Amino acid sequence: MSFSIALSGINASQKDLDVTANNISNVKTSGFKQSRAEFADVYATSIFNAGNTKVGDGVLTSSVAQQFSQGALELTENSLDMAISGNGFFATTDDLGSRDMTYTRSGAFKLNDNKFIVDNQGNYLQGYQVDRNSGVNSSVALATTQPIRIPDVAGAPQSTNNVFTAFNVDARRSPIDGTANPFDPETPSTYHSSTSATVYDSLGESHTLSTYYVKRAGNEWDVYATFDGQEINLNTTGGATPSATNSVNGFTGLQLDFLGSGEPDVPAGQVTFNPGTIDLVGSGPTGPYLDNGASTQTIQFNFQDLTGTTAPTQFASDFEVTNLDQDGSTVGRLTNVDIDKSGLIAATYSNGDVQYLGQVAVVRFANEQGLTQIGGTKWRESIDSGEPLSGEANTGTFGGIEASALESSNVNLTKELVDLITAQRNFQANSRSLEVNNTITQAILQIR
Repeated sequence: MSFSIALSGINASQKDLDVTANNISNVKTSGFKQSRAEFADVYATSIFNAGNTKVGDGVLTSSVAQQFSQGALELTENSLDMAISGNGFFATTDDLGSRDMTYTRSGAFKLNDNKFIVDNQGNYLQGYQVDRNSGVNSSVALATTQPIRIPDVAGAPQSTNNVFTAFNVDARRSPIDGTANPFDPETPSTYHSSTSATVYDSLGESHTLSTYYVKRAGNEWDVYATFDGQEINLNTTGGATPSATNSVNGFTGLQLDFLGSGEPDVPAGQVTFNPGTIDLVGSGPTGPYLDNGASTQTIQFNFQDLTGTTAPTQFASDFEVTNLDQDGSTVGRLTNVDIDKSGLIAATYSNGDVQYLGQVAVVRFANEQGLTQIGGTKWRESIDSGEPLSGEANTGTFGGIEASALESSNVNLTKELVDLITAQRNFQANSRSLEVNNTITQAILQIR
């Protein structure tokens, strides 16, 4: 019997050594949770045994229990790296349509060739669906999650329909005689100030729309425009009629009359660009303004800001553009991905568009130690762990998401080295016990 007791001690010590060695080997594994070998003594008794004289039958390993304490956070340069600060696991699937979930604390994610967020084994990170504009999620149920995809382009281009501009023209400038010095965009002496805006056609191609400001007499200023360097007519609407002085070389401008009040009487300006040739309302030549196959486009000039609260002014100060906006956009290329503490993913594109693409799902369990280990720093639910409970990160008992960070292994290397020495000592002691029993047995066999 003493041989069996000693052997059980050796086996337990070996198990302790194995667990400690595994912890040490994974000291740099992101999201790894250290294990602890837990032992129990063995007593085999019956109703005929005297309980007060029973010695015991050795030791057995009752459990190798993982310890889910928080690991230290390590900052990285990858915006898709994520760590959970607090309770919870990331949910992943091995296929786009699969609902077979595995759970991990390792947030070393990246994009695959189809722009889905995946881990190093190609498993798809699961997230909640959100409104693209507001970021509000529709459900936090695990059954409604789906793989998160980050497209590198933002939608179709939007042609410019409106240009909003507000500015100050210098009241101190001397008028220019339009007859003696007709407007010419190539001759700076024929106008006082100018500014440019980038506008977009239906294909998303950018064009330069420039406006020029010429003081004629008193408080009257004429406005002219060019499209990619070619002069265009500005047709007035709302019953206003251009002054005689701003019809030069067949091109019609707009007139701003400040009426001596600092704010102008502004007729709206509108110009229509047709593919191939330009068909303007009123007189003027035609020309190849849009020759790239884009659709017909009308741009409305609005001499005010987007809110309608700021209009052009004429004060005794230098020319200054106080507002210049337009409502078109080109195809946007992905420039940045931002993930907040709630796991909400926002993508920023080169055209200024910001889209919310999803919210990282976070899952917790009633009994984390009941999870089944499957390798790759992943677990599956089991009867002992209970069913997964999904929720929104950084709310209630769910931990927050830390972007551009990874959770380090929670292995305490100093403690593990001490445990290694202890396990070695225990192994040696049990080996000695086995040796002593063997010596006793040999002595008995040698009795004559």
